[in-house]
Amino acid sequence: MTSSIKVLKFGGTSVADGAAFERAARIVHGCPAPVVVVVSAMSGVTDALIKSIRTSASDGRTAASDGMPAAIATLEEHFLRHLHVAEALRPEALAKCRTLIESARHEITELLDLGPVDLRTQDAITSYGEILCAGLFTLILEHHDVPASYVDARRCIFTDDKHGDANPLIHEVNLRTGAELKPLLEAKMVPVLGGFIGATTRGVTTTLGRGSSDYTATLIGAALQAAEIQIWTDVDGVQTANPGLVTATRTVPMLSYEEAKELAALGARVMHPKMIDPVVDENIPIWIRNSRVPEQSGTLICAQSGPPNGIVKAIAHSARVVACVGDGLSNGTQGAARVRQVLREMDPTLKWQSTSASNLITIVDPDGVATLVRRLHERLFESQSVYQTA
Repeated sequence: MTSSIKVLKFGGTSVADGAAFERAARIVHGCPAPVVVVVSAMSGVTDALIKSIRTSASDGRTAASDGMPAAIATLEEHFLRHLHVAEALRPEALAKCRTLIESARHEITELLDLGPVDLRTQDAITSYGEILCAGLFTLILEHHDVPASYVDARRCIFTDDKHGDANPLIHEVNLRTGAELKPLLEAKMVPVLGGFIGATTRGVTTTLGRGSSDYTATLIGAALQAAEIQIWTDVDGVQTANPGLVTATRTVPMLSYEEAKELAALGARVMHPKMIDPVVDENIPIWIRNSRVPEQSGTLICAQSGPPNGIVKAIAHSARVVACVGDGLSNGTQGAARVRQVLREMDPTLKWQSTSASNLITIVDPDGVATLVRRLHERLFESQSVYQTA
């Protein structure tokens, strides 16, 4: 890590409407330069684009009430969402947004009209969520007197041709990102890119997989040897458990890279499973923060775990797996012993196993996942027993 560059990534809920865009713009305005911005599509837009593909496959030639093909008509409410946000801008900015939307509508229509949509065409269509959002956010930043410049992420994120889940070509990403963004940063501009999308070396649009804008941000951050990366979302950092299951969750103040990778792989919603790898060698810290409450410090992900070692940092789960994550859990610590004790009390037939030095995992009947997560959280966090005795 050798620069002072900060990469700020805003997720879909952090750019969901006009108020969200305003909050995000204030965050960028208040961040000392140099800054690079990465945005997801507005919440719901990628799902709508995928739905338009399915509509086209089933009845794409059917006309909506205004004569528009049904598939593109399903996107109109989302085009209008972008336009409503832009209506608060200066007339020339609003006109630019209208042009951007008209271009997207025309190009998506042409892609849908090609016939059955393969993965290559699906990548091209779904990329418009990020393209529209990045273009709109550039206009909003300019409205806030931030010298911003839209950058097509396909000029930076070079990938293989595995459409729908492409793999970045790291050497090319590093070269192209530096060539595209460093001149803008030196000119004191704020580059704004869409996450999620890339391109092959032949210029064919690809995507990195759903929810991968975090990954884009860390790829960009690593290429620029950034000072830090900030992931702005709708929660106060990584939580000790899924807030949908546990009402008394806490924000985890610090995670090691390894702990964060474990949680992401095990289903933690606020982190993409691949987002950690690019920053490890450069030792770039990542902050997970809440764009609705920017004064909250959130969660820091870095090389160190933070004391004490051998405790549970968070509980993750999937359909049948419950996992406790924390560096040193597999080394016979009292924290690990407390986890096993809870499991024995709930169901003596279940067994914990370690798949790394940072987790304890058990396989549970799907009906028992929620109960086990709540029981573990109550004993490990709400009573603070592990923190007091580990």
